[in-house]
Amino acid sequence: MKRFGFKMKLCPGCREEYKKRHNEIWPELVELLKSNGIGNYSIFLDEETNTLFAYQEQSGESSSQDLGATEVVKRWWNYMADIMETNPDNSPVTKPLDPVFYME
Repeated sequence: MKRFGFKMKLCPGCREEYKKRHNEIWPELVELLKSNGIGNYSIFLDEETNTLFAYQEQSGESSSQDLGATEVVKRWWNYMADIMETNPDNSPVTKPLDPVFYME
C-alpha cells in the first residue's frame, strides 16, 4: 500500500461550503476512486492558512490526482473551482508532500 499526501488551497470563507460538498460527494466519484485502488482518503483544513492537507492510500498505481482525464473528475473539478485555488483546467493546485516519518 502506497501512502500519498498533498496540499491544496481553499478560498477564504469557504470552509462550510467545502465540507458540505464533500459530505454530499457523488457516488460515481467514490466508485471511481475505489475502483482505482484509492482509499483511506482524508482531507484536513488549517484554518489559519486555508491550506488543505490530503492523505490517501493507494493499492494501484494512481492517486486521485492522476484521474483528471475522466469525465466525473472533470465535473468535480468544475464544481469545486469556485471555492479553491485552481489551474486553468479547473484542477486544484496541488503540491505533493514528501513523507518524512511513518509509524505503523
